Amino acid sequence: MSTFDILMRQLWSMWTGFIALLPNIAISVLLVILTALAARLCRRIAARLTQHAHIRESLKQLVDTVVSIAVWVVGLMIAATVVLPGLTPASLIAGLGIGTIAIGFAFQDFFQNFLAGILIMVRQKMRIGDVIECDGIVGRVEHISLRETHVRKLSNELTIVPNSTLFKNPVEILTDKPHRRHEIVVGVSYDTDLDRAADVIRSALEGLDVIEKDRRIDVFAKEFNASSVDFTVRWWAGSKPLDMHSSRDAVIRAVKSALDENGIEIPFPYVTNTFKEPLGIHRSSQDAPQGDEAAQSGLGA
Repeated sequence: MSTFDILMRQLWSMWTGFIALLPNIAISVLLVILTALAARLCRRIAARLTQHAHIRESLKQLVDTVVSIAVWVVGLMIAATVVLPGLTPASLIAGLGIGTIAIGFAFQDFFQNFLAGILIMVRQKMRIGDVIECDGIVGRVEHISLRETHVRKLSNELTIVPNSTLFKNPVEILTDKPHRRHEIVVGVSYDTDLDRAADVIRSALEGLDVIEKDRRIDVFAKEFNASSVDFTVRWWAGSKPLDMHSSRDAVIRAVKSALDENGIEIPFPYVTNTFKEPLGIHRSSQDAPQGDEAAQSGLGA
C-alpha cells in the first residue's frame, strides 16, 4: 500500500468520524443556544429578586454576573461532554485545573482586575455617586464592573480606572459623610493683638449660613511667617466639591471684610535687603542745579 493510499484512508476515517459526530455537534450547538437563553432568564430572575432587596447597585450587578457565569460554565461543560463522549466532567475539571495555571500567567492582569472588582463590589464603602480621590484622579464614581470602574472627573472627563488600581492604592472617599472639615490660612501683621484677631475671625465665621453651626469653629495661631503671624481657620461644611468651594469663598470674603472693618492688617510680604558695605549716594552733574537756577534756589531758600 502506497503512502497516498494510507493518507487517503486516514482522511476518509476522519471524515466518517466527523459525519458520525454531526448529531452530537448539532445537539451541543442546541445546548449552547439553550444555555444562552437560560443565562438570560436566570439574570432576569436574579435581577427581580434583588430589585426589592436593600443592597447596593454594585452588588446587584455582581449577583447577575455570577449567576450568568455559573449557567454558562454548566452549559458549556454539558455541551463538551456531548461532543466528546469520552470526556467526563471529572476529567474536564482536571484539565481545566492544569490549564488554569498557564491561563493565569497569561491573563494575570485580567484576573487581578476581576478579583479586585468582586472585592470592591462586596465591601461597603465607595458606592456609585461617591466623589473619590485615588492616584491623582479626583471624580465621581459612575459605574463599577468586574474589570474596571468609571470615574467622571470634576472637569467632566471620563476616566476608566482598572479595579486593581483602586484596590491596591489608598482611596479617599470625599463624600463618605455628608459633612467634612475645611480650612484656610489667614495671616495678620506682627503688631496685631492675636487674641483680638482670633475673636474677629471667629465672629466672622459664626455669621455665615454656609457652615455647620453645630460643629466647632477652630482658629489657631499656626506659625511665625516671614511678614505675618499665620492662623489656621477650620470649619465644617458640605462634603461635595461645590460645597467646599462655596463655603471657602464665603469664609474668605467674610474674614477679609471683618479684618478691614477692625483695622487689622493682612500684610504684604516685606523684603529687607542688607549689604556687606555701606552704599554711597552720588549725585550726577546733570542732576545738580546750574548757574542762575542754583543762585535763585539758594536765595529762595
